[in-house]
Amino acid sequence: MSRAKQAKRDAKELFRLCLVDGLLDEGRVREVVRRVAESKNRNRLKFLWHFRRLVKLDQAQHTATVENATPLSADMQASIQSGLSHTYGPGLNTTFSHNPELIGGTRIKVGSDVYDSSVKARLAALRARF
Repeated sequence: MSRAKQAKRDAKELFRLCLVDGLLDEGRVREVVRRVAESKNRNRLKFLWHFRRLVKLDQAQHTATVENATPLSADMQASIQSGLSHTYGPGLNTTFSHNPELIGGTRIKVGSDVYDSSVKARLAALRARF
């Protein structure tokens, strides 16, 4: 087996060991990185590259960005956050921002999923049809 494949497989295995109840444990991640960096393994840079990629993907899957044309009330923010937590599971970090360029509506991004109900997106879709 090639070194790159072995490093990738080892990174996946140690990444799985860093999960606690489906959520990434920051302390375990730091410990893995520290031990690998201190090791004399020839594949440690490849391993760390793959491991970093897995951590970044996990962070993106647990981060939600909600943009709205007008500021949302606290009740509405709580409602959106509970709906997203129900859909994507616990441990979701949600940030809310005001973006007047949307003209109206809301844009939600969680990982690679994008839900765009803004007027700006609808106008762009209409423009693309013509």
